[in-house]
Amino acid sequence: MRRHTWGKTAVALVLAVTMASVSGCNSSDDEGNAKPTAKAKTVSVEVATTTFQDAVTKFDTNGGCLEKEPGTCWEQMQALMEPARTLRKAMNAEKAVGADFWTEAYELIGTMEAGIAEGEDKGATAVGTNRPGVLGSAHDLSDWLDENPIK
Repeated sequence: MRRHTWGKTAVALVLAVTMASVSGCNSSDDEGNAKPTAKAKTVSVEVATTTFQDAVTKFDTNGGCLEKEPGTCWEQMQALMEPARTLRKAMNAEKAVGADFWTEAYELIGTMEAGIAEGEDKGATAVGTNRPGVLGSAHDLSDWLDENPIK
């Protein structure tokens, strides 16, 4: 009789441990208690435009990129690309105008992205230099934003 009681107790303990570990791994409990992740807030087109144009002005005020050697302008190129990406996100979120309105701006940011995709500053005189794509397009985009305000 003791063997039979011990066997029932052992089975009950194994069953309890198994159930506890299975329920501890159950993701449905975690999903109910999980806090939703905060969605990054998109800035307005006006704020993104100002930030981008300020970056272009700062680039010009600081002398631009005078060195011709490769690698001497990479930081400045990235400093212009970051607010351009923010601007693109703001443009995507803007509902007052359609995507057609932004076509030229998207193309200019795309040209900047292609230059950044090179992974380094190729220099001013290198064949296939990426500076005009990034720096020239940044200036063209700044001009386009002045000519095409959205309010």
